[in-house]
Amino acid sequence: MKGLASPLSRRNFLAQLSTPALAAAGLSGTTWAAESTSQLATFNVKSFGARGDGVTPDTTALQKAIDACAQSGGGTVYLPPGRYLSGTIFLRSHVTVELDAGATLLGSTKLEDYPPTISSVRSYTDNYTERSLIYAENLQQIGLQGRGLIDGQGGAFKGAYKVRPYLIRIIGCRDVCVRELTLKDSPMWVQHYLACDGVRIDGITVSSKCNANNDGIDIDGCQRVRIANCDISSGDDAIVLKSTLARACKNVVITNCLLSSDCNAFKLGTESNGGFENIVLGNCSIYDTRLAGIALEEVDGGVLDGVSISNVTMNNVKGPIFIRLGNRARPFRENMEKPAMGELRNVMISQVQATGADRTGCCLAGLPGHLIENITLSNIRISSAGGGTAAAARRQIPENPEAYPEYSMFGVLPAYGFYCRHARNLVLDNVEVSVATPDERSSLICEDVNTLRLSAWRAGTGSGKVPVIEFQDVTEAIVQGCRGPRTDRPYLKIRGKNSSRIEVLPTEATAGANGIQIGTEVKKGAVNARR
Repeated sequence: MKGLASPLSRRNFLAQLSTPALAAAGLSGTTWAAESTSQLATFNVKSFGARGDGVTPDTTALQKAIDACAQSGGGTVYLPPGRYLSGTIFLRSHVTVELDAGATLLGSTKLEDYPPTISSVRSYTDNYTERSLIYAENLQQIGLQGRGLIDGQGGAFKGAYKVRPYLIRIIGCRDVCVRELTLKDSPMWVQHYLACDGVRIDGITVSSKCNANNDGIDIDGCQRVRIANCDISSGDDAIVLKSTLARACKNVVITNCLLSSDCNAFKLGTESNGGFENIVLGNCSIYDTRLAGIALEEVDGGVLDGVSISNVTMNNVKGPIFIRLGNRARPFRENMEKPAMGELRNVMISQVQATGADRTGCCLAGLPGHLIENITLSNIRISSAGGGTAAAARRQIPENPEAYPEYSMFGVLPAYGFYCRHARNLVLDNVEVSVATPDERSSLICEDVNTLRLSAWRAGTGSGKVPVIEFQDVTEAIVQGCRGPRTDRPYLKIRGKNSSRIEVLPTEATAGANGIQIGTEVKKGAVNARR
């Protein structure tokens, strides 16, 4: 990034990380390992006049301690137990701010204590805010750590985006470490990391539902990011990856986290101008989430390529899985042309269990002529509310290419399990869907899908007259090893004049006179149903 300082020895940065904490996280012996701290200076904010009484503003004293630490060559700025009332403080290179147990950095409730700061990195977030409690730009080797609390007192701020500061905003920085802290009640996003390289977030707790737009962690156009062992409960998306500028969010690993949200638990988007590459989420528990558990949304141009999600449990999550390639095409700066149509490909989701989903269903959708590609879902088990009606089963779903993407954007889907359309190279392997109450919809609908492998599909009991599975204009498909409820309705219905090269291997579900139903418009020889 422009303006970044040249790299320094890793000693000052790595020495700030305690070996016991890293060992507990299973990270000792890696590049996180601490080196000797004997040469590092520690600056106690009390020595610079900080009162820590929760009433007297300590902004000036905190900033003096940070600046003195930086001028000495780096080290630790230490906040002992107390309540430190502050407006905006600016971090410096090679400085770690440590809040001891019992220490609270308390955000001021006065907007004038947060001076507007215009970043040199321009992105769509220019429209959101110019203020924050903690700010860093074009720095290297910076850290926030400790067992203390950062409380933004966000409920005191009312109004539009720009009158509600972020808790933490870090832009264009290299080697950023945030660990162990508890972050509470931000007026806006809790944390925003924009165009950074090398971000490590470990063992933090986020509790922020006091205001609108309370995203837990926003990783925006960053590269080399590790998030581990976090507990996040947020009013907006819990962990959200964005690309609000022409820079991909790339090489990100998220593991061992607890996520709960009044919106989405884990999301890529909506801002997606720069795209997403090589993203991994694993070993996470998601609960009490009002919208989607997993939402992958590429709608502002850019390319989403290479996402792997595995070992995830969900409870009381309304929409477990949502994948959308749309065309909102919003530029990331004013006076720019709309971005070209984006791409979404190479997504693998496996080992997911979800209970307590609502009746909407899961949607995987591209657009006509712009297909989502190479999508694999394997070893998935979803239990939803059911209750879908015959009218819902007959619904024609609009394309809505420019609409804001959300798991519920199409309303109640005509399938209670998965509704898949405009896709190429789609694999559904060992997927089980069930409903808690009778449902008159199909368990699976595939429309305009080229190259489909459906194996070991399992559907719970249903009602009504619709088939268990429906194909519309599906080509190059193999169906094998599927099971379903014993019923006199068709198990698989194939329709559409473009359906072709569909091979159905024999199973109990597809055997018999009602096993497979082929529409009259389907060309002769398009379906090879082995008996």
